[in-house]
Amino acid sequence: MLRLNQRAVVQHQTRMDLKLEGKRAFVSGSTAGIGFAIAETLAREGASVIVNGRTEARVAEAIKKLSTAGARGKVEGIAADLGTADGVKIAINKFHDVDILVNNVGIFGIIPFEEISDADWLRIFEVNVMSGVRLSRHYLPGMLKRDWGRIVFISSESAVQIPVEMIHYGMTKTAQLAVARGLAETTKGSKVTVNSILAGPTASEGAGAFVREIATEKNTDVATVEREFFRDARPSSLLQRFATTDEVAAMVAFVCSPVSSATNGAALRADGGVIRSIL
Repeated sequence: MLRLNQRAVVQHQTRMDLKLEGKRAFVSGSTAGIGFAIAETLAREGASVIVNGRTEARVAEAIKKLSTAGARGKVEGIAADLGTADGVKIAINKFHDVDILVNNVGIFGIIPFEEISDADWLRIFEVNVMSGVRLSRHYLPGMLKRDWGRIVFISSESAVQIPVEMIHYGMTKTAQLAVARGLAETTKGSKVTVNSILAGPTASEGAGAFVREIATEKNTDVATVEREFFRDARPSSLLQRFATTDEVAAMVAFVCSPVSSATNGAALRADGGVIRSIL
């Protein structure tokens, strides 16, 4: 009984208040998957959250889900394709200032290198990299002026271990790390931070659809495809399963919070141990 009581005391003492009430967060590409989980976690922590998707229907659905999922903060939305300059203009014209920017929107595709067209290279760079560049270019000056802000780029373990089956995707994830670190250098001496998260294989909407497609092609089940994926494609994974979107979102929420003030210019891993290097 003494051990149980001691454990309860420790748990109570280590519970963290992320102090996000009163903060306004914009999460790009947040109608599903990791983005939605990030928006949900921030909203539950008390932040006002702006969700984003490409269609009004998806945005409305996400707002409805968040509003009934225990969100303490206000939930708003914007339908815009942030992979275009015009889409970013629509978003920033509606929401001129935010305290937190999570650059999550992204696309991927499995294509042999010799089949990746110029259009494919340019499109994936526009969506995965330029969306974050354009949004950050708008929101960062206001954060610096107010002397508080958080910018987070959702990168991937593919930034470090470039996947041979989607080299163009890996390139964009590496580029995000470079942009995030460069922007962090501009925040020296302020209360603004810029970090990136290296997410590992995650059970997002896109990954789920990919696994189901492979299962259908091989006439097998999803569980078998997942086991084979970690055996053959990601053997270095210590988790040996797809991370949940909530597991990734928990780290993102911490980095977005005032309690993470000493973390700046970092590339933080939520990769399930896929990356073997120490640094």
